[in-house]
Formats: sequence, C-alpha cells, structure tokens
Amino acid sequence: EPQQLELATTSKRKLRRFIVIDEVVDKLYGSKIREYFEENKVQHKILTLPTTEETKSMDVVLNILQEVQDFSIDRRTEPIIAIGGGVCLDIVGLAASLYRRRTPYIRVPTTLLSYVDVSVGAKNGVNFLQCKNKLGGYTPPVASFLDRSFIQSIPRRHISNGLGEILKMALMKHKGLFDLLKNHGKYLLDTKFQSCRGFADHGDAALQTTRIAIETMLEELAPNLWEDDLDRLVDFGHLISPELEMRVLPSLMHGEAVNVDMAFMTYVAHVRGLITTEEKEQILRCMRGLELPVWHSSCSWTLIKRALKERLKHSGGQPRMPLPTGLGIADIFNDTSEETLERAYKLWVRE
Repeated sequence: EPQQLELATTSKRKLRRFIVIDEVVDKLYGSKIREYFEENKVQHKILTLPTTEETKSMDVVLNILQEVQDFSIDRRTEPIIAIGGGVCLDIVGLAASLYRRRTPYIRVPTTLLSYVDVSVGAKNGVNFLQCKNKLGGYTPPVASFLDRSFIQSIPRRHISNGLGEILKMALMKHKGLFDLLKNHGKYLLDTKFQSCRGFADHGDAALQTTRIAIETMLEELAPNLWEDDLDRLVDFGHLISPELEMRVLPSLMHGEAVNVDMAFMTYVAHVRGLITTEEKEQILRCMRGLELPVWHSSCSWTLIKRALKERLKHSGGQPRMPLPTGLGIADIFNDTSEETLERAYKLWVRE
C-alpha cells in the first residue's frame, strides 16, 4: 500500500525481515539469499527447517512462532517470508495467520507444484491425527513472488509431481493446456521448465504452460476463495488422494497421489459414458508421458470406499465429484452409483 511503501522508504528505522526457508533450498540458495539481505542492509533472521509431509505439524508451527516472538516483528510493516515448496508455504502461512491473529506473509515457491498450485489461493494448514491438512485456515499472502529459475535445481520426479496439478486444470478447464502437456511434456521435463532459446518448435512452452495453469486456477479460486461453494472443479484428483497419500507416505508425492486419483476418475467418467474410449486413452497416454503413476497397489477398493465416505463428511453430504466430460471440460456429479464405481475400479485394475 502507498502509505506503507512511503513509511518503509522514509523511515529511519532499520528494515527487518524474518525468513523461513526449507533446508534443501537453503543448501542451494542460502548464501545468495543472505547476501541479498546484507547488500540491502536488511536486518534479518533466517530459520532453516526440514519441511516435508512427515514434519508438517503444529509442533513446527509453534517452533516458528517461538522464533518470530524472539526476533520481534512489526506485524504491519514486516511480513514473514516463506521460501520453499508447498509444505513450507503451508506451514508458514498458518504460523503467520496465528501470530497476533494475522501477520502478513509472502510466498516464494521453489518447486513446480508450489509455483502453480500453493502460490495461488488463501489456504494454509498442517497435518493432524494422520489426516492431511486437518488443521488450517484461509489467510492469503500479501504477495507471491514467482521465479521459474528455482525449478531448474529440483529433481525430475518433482517436476513430474507438479505436472500432475497442471494436468488437473487442463482436464477440468482448458483443452489448449492439455494439448501443451500432450505435445511438450517430455520437453518440459527435460528442460526443467526453463525458457530455452533455439527450440522454435516448442516455442516458450514453459511460460505458456505455467501462465495458463495459474490463470485457470485463479479463475476457479478467486470467486470462491473461502470455499463457500463446495462444488469445486479444483477438487478433481483430491477425493481419494488424501487418504492414499497419507497411507503410503513417503512413497507417493502429492501430485503423484493426485494423478492416481485422476486416473481412476477418468475410468469412472468413461464407464459413465461421459468420455469416449479414445479420450480416456489420450488422458492416460498424457499422464504416462508426464511420467506420472496411473495406478498404485495401495489404492484398493476398500480405501476408495473409505475415502469417498470421508468426502461426504466434508462436502455437505454430497460427493460433489468432478469428472471430465471431454478433454478440457468437466462437471460436478452427485449421482455416481457404487456399482458404477466398482465397475470402473475393476476395469482400471485390469488395464
């Protein structure tokens, strides 16, 4: 805000920032980040933490808050900065929302998944009682700073993991994005989403893909930021995956679990007659091309029934099942019978 900017630039008080950074990111970029704050004469405290699904707990949040209290920040002019993947951004967002009821924070995503998914929206949270994101809230950041150069240092599997969330938006809302993933998926994996010159046949596929993914996510989230409407296309791939992901930790990453869920739901859509055999095969070929799992042995029929039962508790007694009705178009369904689901499951396992 203009008055805050003026205060920050004219005040004789030393600029101060509290930064939480994932320990892996710190090893790669920590020296550059410290150099940046030192050169800009910003008094700073950097807290380095392991941020994984296994450590995503209130204990870590309280640890952050103790350090914030010791550093002593002005909650009006000194936002907390989170630098890391989705888990780091979720944890810090929750910590900031709790400190003095609401302290501003900034997200700096360093993985593809956090770049296109966690950086957008208002949600934050931690796992509780072996349930994914059971504790959390809705406090948007004051800013998200997006820099794709971070992505070049993450492993190929992590890039594939992020592609799962991009594919979700493609299947639900954007045929053009689906075509980008289908035609340029291997190139995006090989180049780690960097904008490369000399590859005219690919154009700037990395920029196009990330921009469309974020824009479609914003279109879907912005009118319903606090989830007053429970009919959400962005829930595609998130009906069964929370149960599966928490059960098999750490063998499946978030985007991989989401893709297993989406693969099963693609079969549900096919069995229901919403998509053709060719459309089903196109989706599965695209998933494999993005090096995403399309099945997992732990995703049993029992787990699926339990996950869908849990879904009913949190969605107003309706399954609110997003399903593709073509490539890049979708709808929400509440009338999928257990018989249809079981037929889809048997076909999915067989194929």
